[in-house]
This record gives sequence, structure tokens and C-alpha cells, in this order.
Amino acid sequence: MSLPETDAVGTTTAAHAKSRPQAAPGPLDGDPSLIGVPTFIVGSIALGLTLVGYVPAGTAGAPLAVILAATALGQLIAAVWAAALGQSAVAAIFGVFTGFWLSYAVLVLGLLHGWFGITADTATRSQALFLISWLATIVLLTVSTLRLPAAFTVLFTLIDLALALVLSATLDGSVTLQKAGGYTVFAFVAVGFYLFVHVTSLATGGRGLPLGRPAVG
Repeated sequence: MSLPETDAVGTTTAAHAKSRPQAAPGPLDGDPSLIGVPTFIVGSIALGLTLVGYVPAGTAGAPLAVILAATALGQLIAAVWAAALGQSAVAAIFGVFTGFWLSYAVLVLGLLHGWFGITADTATRSQALFLISWLATIVLLTVSTLRLPAAFTVLFTLIDLALALVLSATLDGSVTLQKAGGYTVFAFVAVGFYLFVHVTSLATGGRGLPLGRPAVG
């Protein structure tokens, strides 16, 4: 008699389980680059225009509205999205650039308002400290992209070059080097355009664009 009772209990339990509402699956899908790449592009354009002198000298705060409200926020959203998908490398890259853009904005605001004990005498070294720290970090990211398609390595190499040129311009007070850094920013923006067309094509059912072979297999 015990076996039929067990069957009845099991059947009742199974029926009850089926009758309970099931949790809806989370929206763990998509490509975070669709937010990360264009928001990176728009901030880079604003920074590049500032470096080449589109706005008058002394208006370093001009691109901050774009950088804070669009680029830094977009990088953060993309990083969180990628982390939720389990895309650790993508999350790391967007997370690092969240830090870059936020710290850039804080540095500029600090220079404009005399925060952090930054005075006119220490402004140059403070900017150089920022650029050296981020140049070393982005070089590290560049090395880590050698297993990715070549387009990503080209992008990060151009970012390295732009940072190096702006660092030299900061230390030497060279307007020419600063403008060269700005034009290099536009060069990696062009690569960003290409990558955004690639990810958008994939997201809309296309085949994507060729990105080149990785430098390291």
C-alpha cells in the first residue's frame, strides 16, 4: 500500500509544481558594444575637437557635458551589460574606459576649480601624471588585444599614440603636438566608426565586416 501512496504524493507534488508560475528569463542577451562603441566615439570626437583648437584655448571644460552625460555613462552601462552576459574581457575594457572618462572629467573640473590642491604651478605635472598612468594602462590593454581581431589592436594602438602625443605636448607646451594628438584621436574614431558598423550589421542580421586576423593565434 505504501507504493501507491507515494505515487499519489509524487503526482500531486508534480501537478502543484506545474501550476506555479514560472520566473521569466532575464534579458541576458545582445551586444554591449552597441552602446559602448558609439558613446566612446562621441566623447572622443568632443575631445579631439578640443585638442585641435576648435574651441578657444583655456576652455578645457567644453567637452565635459558630452563626456560625463554620454560617454562615461555609456561605458558604464556597457560594462555592466557585458558582465551580466559573462563577457569578462568586454566588461573589463568598457569598465577601464569608464574609469578613464570619469577621471578625465574629474581632473579637468579639478584644474578649473582648484580642487585636490592642484595649483597653477602643479597643473602641468598633474596632467602628466594622469596621462602617464592611463598610457601605461591602455598599453597593457593593447597587449591584451593581440588575440583579438586586428581592428581592435589598431584601435588601442592609436589610443596609445594619442595619449603619448598629448603627454609630450603637455610637458613641452607644444601646440603642434597637441593638435597631432587631436588628429590621432580622429584616426581612432574612424576605426570606431568601422567597428560600430560591424556590430550593427551583426545585430540586424548582417554578416559584419572583416576585422583582420589576430596578431597572436
